[in-house]
Amino acid sequence: MLLQDSLTKITQKVIEGKRLTPEEGFILLKSADLNLLGYMANVVKKRFHPNPIVTFVVDRNVNYTNICITGCKFCAFYIPYRERKKGYILSLEEVLKKVQELVEWGGTTLLMQGGINPDLGLDYFVKLFREIKKRFPQVQIHSLSAPEIVFLAKRENITVEEVLKTLKEAGLDSVPGGGAELLTDRVRNLISPNKCSVDEWFEVHETAHKLGMKTTATMMFGHYERDEDIVSHLLRVRGLQDKTGGFTAFIPWTFVPGNTQMDKVKKAPPTRYLRVLAFSRVFLDNFKNVQSSHVTQTLEVGVIGLHFGANDLGSVMIEESVITSTGYRVKIPKVEEMVKAIKKAGFIPAQRDTYYRIMKVFG
Repeated sequence: MLLQDSLTKITQKVIEGKRLTPEEGFILLKSADLNLLGYMANVVKKRFHPNPIVTFVVDRNVNYTNICITGCKFCAFYIPYRERKKGYILSLEEVLKKVQELVEWGGTTLLMQGGINPDLGLDYFVKLFREIKKRFPQVQIHSLSAPEIVFLAKRENITVEEVLKTLKEAGLDSVPGGGAELLTDRVRNLISPNKCSVDEWFEVHETAHKLGMKTTATMMFGHYERDEDIVSHLLRVRGLQDKTGGFTAFIPWTFVPGNTQMDKVKKAPPTRYLRVLAFSRVFLDNFKNVQSSHVTQTLEVGVIGLHFGANDLGSVMIEESVITSTGYRVKIPKVEEMVKAIKKAGFIPAQRDTYYRIMKVFG
């Protein structure tokens, strides 16, 4: 009875638009009925999006290298640095060809991330971004995650702010939220002990916001996390958003096993994904946009996420290499398939850019 009383009070707070405490969040995530969570998530979503528009972006995910020194246990994509002869580094010409194809496809966003490769310094990215902006000024460069930026700062013996200023001047428009995984020391020590720390991840994003750059926040779950870890992750993200307002969106997704050091972990079921997605929308009361992940969940589950608080369905990607490396069959929808799926789910589809500005509404 005490639990039911708590859930009733928490539900009332959400309906009234009041902020949840971490303790209330934990109770909600752990104990609330999934349908109740979905209801609350949609209440919060409609405050930001009273119209039933669901957005997506056309982008390309270019992984400029697969050589990496961090050795994250969940990653099937990387080649260890000691075996770098088996790996690759894309040349300037190869990257420009991929961007040309993106533009011809009608895409607007270049998502470029890679392994942390000690052979690539700041000059590589400055040259790359300058040339991309020179030839394709209309393309928004949404690239390099916090671990890559932290590594560049250490490699060049300069500050994170100096790295970001240099990259911004070269053409970097915004920073993706990759490399967050789960932002608690306990989980990071288990799955990615050699990556940037929790504090360093937040330093990159706060610094980017200070420089006028927008970023996204992400979370990869469905492995060794506890509900407390998820609440802690969201609490810190919410706190930075209170301070800067610099995050455009929150994007949760699940770990995909296959060719990794964590293959004993079973893939999280769609019900767990929808629970965390809905809870994230409710707890992150200062995030306008929450994205449903069709890449790790399939398009069928992705559109169900639109009824659990999400207002965005991610991207129509020309290229995806990281999840594919696990052996998981990633089916990337075409624009017409994305439009059809969104309409079938009862929403109005719209293509957006990196900053969630609507470019085209599909009636």
